[in-house]
Amino acid sequence: MATDQHPPVGFAEVSRTLVAIAAEVVTGVQRAVVGSDNVRTARDNAWSAIEADRARAVARAETSRAVAAIVATHPRRTVAAAHRRSRTAATTVRG
Repeated sequence: MATDQHPPVGFAEVSRTLVAIAAEVVTGVQRAVVGSDNVRTARDNAWSAIEADRARAVARAETSRAVAAIVATHPRRTVAAAHRRSRTAATTVRG
């Protein structure tokens, strides 16, 4: 007497199945809530990321220009220059 035995289902297979079902449910809910035309796609996400990168690059360039303008118009006093000035002043006073 031959019996048809099904192989045992593994944990990984069950997990994959549950994730796939959950993804379908989430997608269905999203379509119901925002409408089919407003569902985000991978292409939409990629374009949003590109636009965000461009905006960050513009902001970074504006900041760099502003810092360069500040540095160009205001004399910088460094610690080494201050020490040189103080040594020169001390030598002048003693001499």
